[in-house]
Amino acid sequence: MPEFDHDCLACPRLASHLSRVRNMYPHYHARPVSPFGDPKARLLIIGLAPGMHGANRTGRPFTGDHAGILLYETLYRHGLADRPESRSATDGLILKNCRITNAVKCLPPGNKPLPGEIATCNLYLKTELQKMPAGSVTLALGTVAHDAVLQACNLKRKNYPFSHGAHYCIEGRMHLLDSYHCSRYNTQTKRLTAEMFDRIVARAIHLLTIAP
Repeated sequence: MPEFDHDCLACPRLASHLSRVRNMYPHYHARPVSPFGDPKARLLIIGLAPGMHGANRTGRPFTGDHAGILLYETLYRHGLADRPESRSATDGLILKNCRITNAVKCLPPGNKPLPGEIATCNLYLKTELQKMPAGSVTLALGTVAHDAVLQACNLKRKNYPFSHGAHYCIEGRMHLLDSYHCSRYNTQTKRLTAEMFDRIVARAIHLLTIAP
């Protein structure tokens, strides 16, 4: 199964939307955004989808808009990145034992992918998860990312409800840890503070030392 397709057109609404965006912003990436980071990482961080003027512009997850500020600062503080800021897809930033992806690889209109689009893109996430070694940790940022992991593992949502800080053992081989998304809205309203997110990332690192 493919892990990523730069030319994916499987979702007509998303493909049409990206075509319009490319016409409006010819210098934007405006295509599916690939996962970023260490290909052998045991920590996979999963977001919702590329942001219009962030990853959709730069071609790197959580890069170019507010959502990535807290994420990359925290990864750097915990030794998972070699610098505290991600500026562009060509800035040389290196992640260590960490990889970042999205539940949906293409920019959705209004930042709201449809259930069918999430299901279609889930094939790629499923491949990513299957390639991860036993004892790995998936850190889901938000409900959509959390549900996408469950869907990829054929698990029922009612048995694994999302909440900030929730921790589940998946299929006896992987940890699933939940956090509120580090979006501008969540950080500015203090629903997610820097201290809260720091504790979540520290917990994810600790879980890497524990068998599921």
